[in-house]
Amino acid sequence: MTTRRLIARLAAPVLAAALLTGCVAGEGSEKAASDGAADSEWSDDELHIDFATYNPLSLIIKEKGWLEEELGDDVTVTWTQSAGSNKANEGLRAHAIDVGSTAGSAALLARANGSPIKTILLYSQPEWSALVAPAGSDIDEVEDLRGKSVAATKGTDPYFFLLQALAEHGLTLDDIEVQNLQHADGKTALEQGSVDAWSGLDPLMASSVKDTGAVLFYRNIDFNTYGFLNATEEFLETNPDLAQAVVDAYERARVWAAENPEETIEILAEAAAIEPDLAEQVLVDRTVLDLDPVPGQVQTDLLTFVGTIFVESGDVPNQKVVDEALASLYDTSFADQATGERAGG
Repeated sequence: MTTRRLIARLAAPVLAAALLTGCVAGEGSEKAASDGAADSEWSDDELHIDFATYNPLSLIIKEKGWLEEELGDDVTVTWTQSAGSNKANEGLRAHAIDVGSTAGSAALLARANGSPIKTILLYSQPEWSALVAPAGSDIDEVEDLRGKSVAATKGTDPYFFLLQALAEHGLTLDDIEVQNLQHADGKTALEQGSVDAWSGLDPLMASSVKDTGAVLFYRNIDFNTYGFLNATEEFLETNPDLAQAVVDAYERARVWAAENPEETIEILAEAAAIEPDLAEQVLVDRTVLDLDPVPGQVQTDLLTFVGTIFVESGDVPNQKVVDEALASLYDTSFADQATGERAGG
C-alpha cells in the first residue's frame, strides 16, 4: 500500500511528517530524477482506477492492458468496477480509487457536497438515461407518473434525468414515490412489478427492452449530462504523471474505438453480459465517443441548469455552493496535453 493511501486512510501524523520531509520510500520520485537514484520513473507504485459498463473507453483500456504496458512493473494497476456514478464517487471519496467514471451531474453534486475531485476528461456524450415502463403499462408520458413509484439511483444521471423530466412536465418529487435502488436493482424491480417505472441506465436499459418488452416512454438526450472522468485533487497534485498516463490511454482508446467499431461492440457485450446487437444499439444509437475530451462551456451551461435542480430538491444547501463547485470542477491541463499522436493512437 502506498504512503498516500496510508495517510488518507489512517491519518498517521508520523507518516505524514515523513512524507513532507522526503523520508518515505518512493516519495517524490520524478520521471527524470536529477541524481538518477530513483527506483522508479513514476511518482507512485500503485494506480487505482475504475471501469464501468457505462464507460466504454474504460473497458477498452482494461481489455487491452495499455496502462499496465505503459507503467510497466513499477506500478501496480488495480481495476475496480463502478456500478454507477454514486459508487464511483464513494470510491473517490474513500480514496479506494484515484480515478473514477461518473456523469457530469454526479461529479458536480459530489464537489458541491465537499468531495475534493476534479474532472480531467470527457469520455462520452451518452443518451444513457430514459424513463422506462414495463410491457403493457398504462404509463405513456411523464404526467402519468403522478402517484406512481419510480426506481432511481440517487446521485446519478438517471436520478437527475428524472428530476428534469418531472420539472418540465409540471411535477415534483412530492408527486411520485422514489425507490432509491442501484441501477441493476431498479431494472429487476421494474421487471418484477415492484415499481411502476424506472429511470434507467444503459446498457441495462437496452437489455430490459429486448428481454421483457419494456418501453422507453420518455427520452431527451439534452437531459443526459456527459461522461466525466474524475480524479481526487490529492492524486492530481501528487501523481500528475500517472494522471497524464490515464488521460493519454483514454485518448488512445477513443481513436481505437473509432477505428475498430466491431471489436468495441464485442468488448462492451462481454463486459455487460449482453448480446452484441444490444451493445451495438447502445454504442451506435445512444453514445457519442468521438468528441472533444476537454470539458468546457457546453458542459458548464448544462450543469448550470442541473445545479438549480440540486438546490430545489435539497441536495445542496444553496446556489452559492453549486456555483463555487462548478467554477472549480474542471482541471483541463491533462486533456489539453493529450493527443492521439502522444497516446499512440
